[in-house]
Amino acid sequence: MEQNNKRMHEATDPLYFVIDEKLNSVDLTDKGIDLITGDSSDPTLFVLPDITSQLAELENEHDLSADQRLEKKDELLTQYAVKSERVHTINQLLKAYTMFEKDDEYVVIDGQVKIVDEQTGRIMEGRRYSDGLHQAIEAKERVKVEAATQTFATITLQNYFRMYHKLAGMTGTAETEAGEFWDIYKLDVVVIPTNRAIARTDMNDRVYRTKREKYKAVIEEIEKMVVAGRPVLVGTTSVEISEMLSKMLSMRKIPHNVLNAKLHQKEADIVAQAGQSSTVTIATNMAGRGTDIKLSPEVKEAGGLAIIGTERHESRRVDRQLRGRAGRQGDPGSSVFFVSLEDDLMRLFASERIAGVMDKLGFMEGEMIEAKMISNAIERAQKKVEENNFGIRKRLLEYDDVMNKQRTVVYTKRRHALIGERIGMDIVNMIWDRCATPLEAPDYENCKLDILQTLAMEVPFTEEEFRNNKKEELAERAFAQAMEQFKRRTDRMAQVAYPVIKEVYEKQGQMYENILIPITDGKRMYNISCPLKAAYETECREVVKAFEKSILLHVIDEAWKENLRELDELKHSVQNASYEQKDPLLIYKLESVTLFDSMVEKINNQTVSVLMRGQIPVQEPQDVRQAAPERRQDMSKYRENKQNLSDPHQQAAAGRDTRETRREPVRVEKTVGRNDPCPCGSGKKYKNCHGKV
Repeated sequence: MEQNNKRMHEATDPLYFVIDEKLNSVDLTDKGIDLITGDSSDPTLFVLPDITSQLAELENEHDLSADQRLEKKDELLTQYAVKSERVHTINQLLKAYTMFEKDDEYVVIDGQVKIVDEQTGRIMEGRRYSDGLHQAIEAKERVKVEAATQTFATITLQNYFRMYHKLAGMTGTAETEAGEFWDIYKLDVVVIPTNRAIARTDMNDRVYRTKREKYKAVIEEIEKMVVAGRPVLVGTTSVEISEMLSKMLSMRKIPHNVLNAKLHQKEADIVAQAGQSSTVTIATNMAGRGTDIKLSPEVKEAGGLAIIGTERHESRRVDRQLRGRAGRQGDPGSSVFFVSLEDDLMRLFASERIAGVMDKLGFMEGEMIEAKMISNAIERAQKKVEENNFGIRKRLLEYDDVMNKQRTVVYTKRRHALIGERIGMDIVNMIWDRCATPLEAPDYENCKLDILQTLAMEVPFTEEEFRNNKKEELAERAFAQAMEQFKRRTDRMAQVAYPVIKEVYEKQGQMYENILIPITDGKRMYNISCPLKAAYETECREVVKAFEKSILLHVIDEAWKENLRELDELKHSVQNASYEQKDPLLIYKLESVTLFDSMVEKINNQTVSVLMRGQIPVQEPQDVRQAAPERRQDMSKYRENKQNLSDPHQQAAAGRDTRETRREPVRVEKTVGRNDPCPCGSGKKYKNCHGKV
């Protein structure tokens, strides 16, 4: 292919799409694009436009006004986003149909697509492929297509492990990955000698021309071992192959057990029996299953456990783990791998030279090569794949390192809000930031509007002072007035809530542990949960603290979720930079800083805006509507609701809602049912929220 790349179009022109298994990608050809476009009026329906040149052309059109240029720019970007999503969807569907095989990468159980871990052969419950790929596979298998998931938090395993001050581990196969352990974790790998000398015989690989010949030879080898009275463990790389071998053994009337992702519940029982005389066990990636295979004396005399690998895995570690199932604690045993030139590893990385050797030597059907040179060639192919996979993991870590810095800042901020000790200082800093930022506005009107929208107060200086005075002095004045207003708001909140809390605590304090207080900023209702005793003892200062804490947590969580989604989209979009001979990682780092700054500004804006407007919606503090102690409150009526107050119909409805929702704090009983809404106001069931603890 290296020599013929310039003539590759001769091979690809008749095709609808081209698969590159090494790069794990599928690309539509011009013929394929024409086919799916069909009779559409837009021939570029599935073709991504050159957005850079289009935007450059737009900038050069001098006869357009600024508004027209902005409108056209938005239209171009919208069209690009729609087409990009359309092309991406087609690519994911093609990938699902051509590169993901049922009973290999995934299984379908109870109408659900479940991923199989290629290293262990176990089902990965709750895991889904990202980026729409899982939905594409669900569409392919004609099961219910679940909605795309929203990421709430994300971290790579490498950064998760690096959070620990001390790291150590033990495995029988770390030696092949020593370079990665040092590069990522700065950990040395030390080989410990075995307790007893290894008596297992590791034979050279047996290489056949086709899979059919290979599987025929595997079955004959199993028959030979069963006759000799030896137990056999057959390792396969997928569920599909394990089931095919099972059918072949059944046709020959050879009793056997199958252990794969569909039958993993019987794992320990099957493995415990695997060392008995003439027992045949077929397993997907029987790697370190945690149950020793014990051999009887007659089995040891017959030659011990026989390991038969039906294919070389991409990783040498998994092959070594399979070999390591035999020869434990000095037991006898043997291991051999059967390989064909049609296996994925051989086909992609090592088959041409070996096929040439077989042709020159005139090999007939069913004949095989068994030589150390061939085994070494296969190991070199595996090493290539391992290096490639390590490169992918390292690149992923470099991207996550960028996010990790943001994660550290956001989680520190969140921890302050949760613990509540530094929350006051954080809020003061936010208010200062919101007072200083508007002063960067080009004119007085914009500054005035910004302060009014965020801080809900009038500007404490005139237009003349805005133009002539120092920014620091004006910021100090705005900050002093904002802090005074904020204190007035929180004092009023405590003053309104205290009579009710005092009455409830003194009369029925033994019945209630927490109290739920509805607080509004004029747009949305927030339900603030606060310990009744602490609220009474601090004269409702605890209520104010709980309000600050809840708002800060809510705003940080929403902003961080949105930022994660944007970073995910950015990671995919920057990959196109490689076509311009630019490093996508560098662009990702630069753009992610802009996104982070935007997120911090959003957190500050929203938090301060809600805190400066917060109030308990009551008319008269004395009118207390008692909650019957024997009846739990319906939390749903205090759930958040958004209204468009520019709409006259919504205004009328909002007026009615305000009259209906004005009420005193609601008391929450000590005993909350498992399936009741959680008193914290999250909207979740109690058992899924605070009831977990």
